[in-house]
Amino acid sequence: MRRLLICIALAASPGIGMASTCYGTVAHGRLEEGVQLPKDGVNFAAYSSLGVQLGRTYVHSAVREVVVDAYRALEQSMPKTTFVYGETGFAEGGQMRPHKTHQAGLSVDLMVPVLNAAGASVPLPGNAANKFGYGIEFDNAGKFKDLRIDYEAMAEHLYQLSRAAESHKLGITRVIFDPLLTPQLFSTNRGAYLNQHLHFMKERSWIRHDEHYHVDFATPCRPLR
Repeated sequence: MRRLLICIALAASPGIGMASTCYGTVAHGRLEEGVQLPKDGVNFAAYSSLGVQLGRTYVHSAVREVVVDAYRALEQSMPKTTFVYGETGFAEGGQMRPHKTHQAGLSVDLMVPVLNAAGASVPLPGNAANKFGYGIEFDNAGKFKDLRIDYEAMAEHLYQLSRAAESHKLGITRVIFDPLLTPQLFSTNRGAYLNQHLHFMKERSWIRHDEHYHVDFATPCRPLR
């Protein structure tokens, strides 16, 4: 009886146990029953508590499961690595400036994992002065001040996202990362898998994607009306 009451309570709670519905495309769409990513976990955190409060970290329910499952897998494969995710979208989807996509709950920005001068994993620093991490500029060697991109961790993250997406019957349609830095990503242990199984945007995006990698997931969306 107690278990039944708990199930009823969860079903009645907004956004819990309800599947999302997307409409249109990532560049022109909307979302119903969007769910928010967890603010933090054992090995990850959101890019900004303000961004979370402003509702800029909502996704399709299936995407949430994939993202969380990937972080859980990373607890085992890279237990000493810290990850940070960026902006995703609004609960109802639609335009979220300055992004040109992120409209259907299927787009996720992931801040690059970084190592400090001592070789330890640290969160990418985010604050108002550097646009919560989005204003950081890495050089062509993947370095910024005393930080350097942890390509092995980034590759492992994309690998676990791909595996989690497959297990949830989702696809990954596109990954956006600076083409000048991508060869270093492909030289990692998971690089061959990424190059073979994921589609990386080859031309440079309208803004440089060096401090984060953008992932578009695929699930059937209804026509936008």
